[in-house]
Amino acid sequence: GEGEGSGDYRADAQFGASGSKKLEAVSEFAMTKTIAEQRAFLPIFGCREHLLTVIRDNSVVILVGETGSGKTTQIAQYLHEDDYTTYGLVGCTQPRRVAAMSVAKRVSEEVGCELGDEVGYSIRFEDVTSERTLIKYMTDGVLLRESLTEPDLDRYSAIIMDEAHERSLNTDVLFGILKKVVSRRRDMKLIVTSATMDSDKFSEFFGNVPIFRIPGRCFPVDIMFAKQPADDYVEAAVKQAIQIHLSYGAGDILIFMTGQEDILATCSAITDRLEEIGDQVPLITVLPVYSLLPSELQAKIFDKAEGGARKVIVATNIAETSLTVDG
Repeated sequence: GEGEGSGDYRADAQFGASGSKKLEAVSEFAMTKTIAEQRAFLPIFGCREHLLTVIRDNSVVILVGETGSGKTTQIAQYLHEDDYTTYGLVGCTQPRRVAAMSVAKRVSEEVGCELGDEVGYSIRFEDVTSERTLIKYMTDGVLLRESLTEPDLDRYSAIIMDEAHERSLNTDVLFGILKKVVSRRRDMKLIVTSATMDSDKFSEFFGNVPIFRIPGRCFPVDIMFAKQPADDYVEAAVKQAIQIHLSYGAGDILIFMTGQEDILATCSAITDRLEEIGDQVPLITVLPVYSLLPSELQAKIFDKAEGGARKVIVATNIAETSLTVDG
């Protein structure tokens, strides 16, 4: 009913309110490897030098890489390591707030600084940067507003437009603005990252600029199709999640839904069904993710579930490309 707003929902411990203890999401891989080793493991690392050469030789580069290739966390660091931050900020736009925040946090750990020092983020109503900031993650709306007061974006030596295929009004307007900025400022570098399907369009728009493809991916993906189409996809997803939970060992589950209403319905249904089955059910933590959920609750998806529980994350397509969830 209407009265059971998000307040009750958040307070409910079964939806993974893990108290005040800050638990980081740590996979077996992350625990056994240093940050330098983790960075070297990413597919993008193998083509680092070639990529930097292409960026040096061109004002605009379209970069194609799948989720998990490392492009979101690594390109800004590569530009920093290649001295671009001597001349200005390296800015990286993200289509969503939670992506800007979580990526900035990860990159600050890789760089070895406090969040807000050399690496920071800026989203609407929240600016976690300082005069020391060299790498800045932000939503495209933030960069768009900055361009209104600073048409040539003089503070930046390079801009990375990440996940550009997730086009919105903001990104489309930014494309037009950045095209002009790059033509006026020969020193500015623009890197547009995209899924394969749109890369040719983007290359054409900026004047047939080179497309650089990152080979391979970090994690193998098997695609298995359902035999029959589902009439009620919430019900089908709930059944599938419960079946996986009861039949398979370790591993988390990520379910995509169309919006907030379906997400909350799915979370409730999974929790209710498992409660009906009884106490012998293995531990599970069900976590919703959608854009209106407060930032600190969105960030729970990166926390390790308590007591070895399996995480079930029910999300909009926010988790499809912008975020790589450990587990």
